[in-house]
Amino acid sequence: MVQHNKKSKKKKKTKVFKTILIVLLFLFLISGITLAGITLAIIKTAPDLDVNSILSLNQQSAIYSDSKEFIDDVITREKRYIVSIKNGDIPKDLQNAFVSIEDERFPTHNGIDFKRILGAVYIDVKNVITKKNGLHGASTITQQLLKNTLLTPEVSIKRKVQEMYLAMQLEKKLNKDQILEAYMNTIFLGGNSYGVEAASYQYFGVSAKQLSLIQCAFLAGAPQSPSSYYQYSVISKKNPSIYLNRTKTVLSKMLENGYIDQARYDKAIEDVDKGELKFTPQKTNNKYNYEWFSRLVVDKVMEDLKKQYKYSDSEVSRLVMNGGLKIYTTMDKSVQDNAQEVLNNASKYINIKEYVDKDGVIQPQMSAVVMDYHTGQVKAIIGGRGNQKPYSYNRAASNNFLRSTGSAIKPLTVYGPAIDLKLATAGTVVEDSPLPEGISKKYAGYNPKNETNDFKGYVTLREALMKSINLVSVKLEDQIGIKNGIAYGEKFGLKFNKNSKTSIATLALGQFNNDPKDLDGSNPLYMAAAYGTFGNNGMYTDPILYTKVVDRTGKVILENKVTQKKILSPQSAYIMYDLLKGPVIGYSSAPAKFGDMPVAGKTGTTNDNQDFWFSGLTPYLSCAIWVGNDLPSEVKGRNGERLGSGMTVTPLWSKIMAKAHEGLAVKDIPMPQGIQKVAICIDSGKIATELCAKDPRGSRVREEMFIDGTAPTALCDTHVEVKINKSNGKIATQNTPPELIETRVFIKRDYVPGVNLADQKYVAPKDLDDTVPVKKPDIKPPGDDKNPGGNKDPEDDKDLENPGNDTTGRR
Repeated sequence: MVQHNKKSKKKKKTKVFKTILIVLLFLFLISGITLAGITLAIIKTAPDLDVNSILSLNQQSAIYSDSKEFIDDVITREKRYIVSIKNGDIPKDLQNAFVSIEDERFPTHNGIDFKRILGAVYIDVKNVITKKNGLHGASTITQQLLKNTLLTPEVSIKRKVQEMYLAMQLEKKLNKDQILEAYMNTIFLGGNSYGVEAASYQYFGVSAKQLSLIQCAFLAGAPQSPSSYYQYSVISKKNPSIYLNRTKTVLSKMLENGYIDQARYDKAIEDVDKGELKFTPQKTNNKYNYEWFSRLVVDKVMEDLKKQYKYSDSEVSRLVMNGGLKIYTTMDKSVQDNAQEVLNNASKYINIKEYVDKDGVIQPQMSAVVMDYHTGQVKAIIGGRGNQKPYSYNRAASNNFLRSTGSAIKPLTVYGPAIDLKLATAGTVVEDSPLPEGISKKYAGYNPKNETNDFKGYVTLREALMKSINLVSVKLEDQIGIKNGIAYGEKFGLKFNKNSKTSIATLALGQFNNDPKDLDGSNPLYMAAAYGTFGNNGMYTDPILYTKVVDRTGKVILENKVTQKKILSPQSAYIMYDLLKGPVIGYSSAPAKFGDMPVAGKTGTTNDNQDFWFSGLTPYLSCAIWVGNDLPSEVKGRNGERLGSGMTVTPLWSKIMAKAHEGLAVKDIPMPQGIQKVAICIDSGKIATELCAKDPRGSRVREEMFIDGTAPTALCDTHVEVKINKSNGKIATQNTPPELIETRVFIKRDYVPGVNLADQKYVAPKDLDDTVPVKKPDIKPPGDDKNPGGNKDPEDDKDLENPGNDTTGRR
C-alpha cells in the first residue's frame, strides 16, 4: 500500500513537471514567434540601404560665382575631409589601431560580432537588475558606420535590430576596406572634427598620413568618449592621464592582436611617458574668402530651404553645411574684388582722415552694393573695409546696420512721388525761401535751412533736385503729404520707425530717428535696389544673391526667379532718371562720371557730416555707397577740414562702376511713350513767351519733359516789361527825363519781408520814380518885357502838378 502511494505520488510529480515543461515550451514558442514577428516588423520598417549615400558621406557645400567659378566652401561647425585607404591617405597603423580597440574581429565577421553580443547581453541584464540606464552597444565598425550615416543615433532596441540587419546586408555589398574607410571618414573624434583627417589637423596640425604610432593610438581611442578624451577639454587639461592611459590601452590591444611587435610597443609606451604625445593644432579659420557676400548667401539659402521644404533648423543646417550642395551666386568676382580694393584703399582716391578704433577697426568705414536692377542679381556686396573678424557688421546689407540717408532720400519720398501722383512736374516752380508760418506751425515750429544758407527764389523741381535745395523739398513734401511719402518710401525698401513716420525732416531730408532700440533708415543694398527703379520703367526688382542650388546628385532644389513690383509709372520713372542726371552733369556729383556712359544719381549728407552717400545708376547697373564712422561722428578731411558727400563718395562710386562696366557698350535708357517736351519758362513753369528769352540773366526758356496731360497750358505771366529810370531802377513817370527811360524785362513776385532771395534783384520794382524835374529858367524874348519867359502855354504846368498821370510804366 505504501509502495503504491509512492508510485502514485511519483506519477503526479512527473505529470506536473511535464505540464510545466509543456507550458514553458509553449510560452517559449509563443514568445519566439512573437519576437520573430516583432523583429520582422522592425526589419520591414528599416530604411533602404543606400550604399551611395553611405560612401559619399557628408560633404561640404560649395559656393560659386555667377560664372560658376569656385569662391568659398560653406563654413561648417563640423570639419570633415574625405581621405582614401586605396590612395594611401590612411596609414596602416591608424587602420589597425581602430580595428584593435573598436572591433578586433572586424576582418572575419559578417557585420555582427555574436561573441560581443553575448557579452553585451550579460551587461544589459545586469543593468536592468541594478536599474542602471542604457543598453550596451556591442556594435561592430559596420554597425557604427550605419549609425553615423543612415540611422539615427538614438539608443533603442528597434534601432539596434535594424542596425544589425542592415550591417549584414552592407557586408554583402561592400568589401572590408570600403567599410573601414567610410567609417574612418565619419567617426566623431572630439571638438568639431569628424573623420580622421579633420581630427589629425585639429590635434596635430598634420594630415593623417603623417601621423606617428602614438598619434594613431590617441585618435583610435577617442571614439569611446570624445568629450572625455578631448585634449582641450577642462577635465583633460587638469588630468592628462585620462587620454594618456586610453592611448596606452589602444597600444596594448594592437600588440595583443599582432599589429605591432613588442619592440614598437615598448618604444611607443616610452614615448607616451616621456611626453612625446604633443598637440600642435592647425588654426581654424571661420572666415569666408568673401565674407560679406558668402555669409549672406548661406543665410538666404537656409531661409529659402526652410520655407520651401518645411525643414527644421537642424535639418536645414545639416543639409547646407554637409549636404554637398552647390550654391550658384550672382556675384561677379571681378567686380567684388575691385570694389573691395577701392574701399580698402579709399584714401588713395579721396581726402579723408583715417584712424583705428579701440577694436582695431579702421575708420571711417564704408560699404557698397552693385546690382543689376533688371534681373535683381547683386554683383558685389562690400560690408566693410580693412581686416575684420568673421561675423562683423555687414554695413551693406544688414538690418542691424541702418543709417540716415540724408538727401539721397529725396527722389524716393519727395520728387518721385510728386511726379508720379501728378501733383507736380519736372518744370513746376517752387519758391526757395523760408517756410511760411503756416507750414512751420504745422510741424511744431520746424524751420530748416539750406546747406548753402541762402535762398535762390524761383526754382524748378529739376534745379531744386540738382542743387539739393532743402526748403523746396520740405514744401513739396508738405504738398504731397507725409503719408504718401511714407507709402512710397516703404515700397522702395526704406525702414521707418514710429518716430520717423511723423517727421517731415525724415521724409523730406532723410534725417531718420534711428533709435538704437528701433533702428530705421537704409543701407546700400536697399538704396541700390531703390534707385534701380528709375532705370527699369518704374519696376522695383527684389535683390537676389543666388540663382540656383544643386544637390549632390545634380538635382536643382532651389531656383531664384526675378520678382518685381510696380512703384512708379514708366513715364515718371524716366523723368526721374533724367532729373538725376543733373547732379552729375552740372553739380557736385560730377566725379561719379566715368567715360561716356550715362550716369544718374544723388548724394546724401546727414547732420554734422556723419553719413555720406551716393546712390546712382547707369543703363546697366545701380550702385550705392555709404561712408561714415561706426560710432556716428563727423567724417573729416586729412587736415580736419569739413567735407561734402560729392567729393567724398562719388570718386569711389566711379572707380567701382567703371570696372563693373568694362566691355559694355555705351547706351542710354530709351524714353517711353506718354512723355512730351514743351518749352517752358523756368521762373513760372508755364509756356515760355518772348519776354522769357529777354531776361537779363539770359534766356529762361528750357525744354522740359512732361507726362502726357500734365504739361502747362497757360502762358508765362511772371516775366513783364517795365519802363524804368535807369539811374535809380524805379518805375519811370512823366517826370523821368526821356534820356533816362529804359524798358527792361523783370519777374513778378511779392516781396518776402526781411529775407534776401538770390533773384530778388530781377523782380519788377514797385516804387515810382520820384525824380524832381529841373525847372527851366525864365528867359524873356528880346524886346518882350511883358512876357519874360517866352511864349509859354499855362497848360504846360499841369503835368508838373500831377506826376501820377504818367502811364508809360507798369506797376
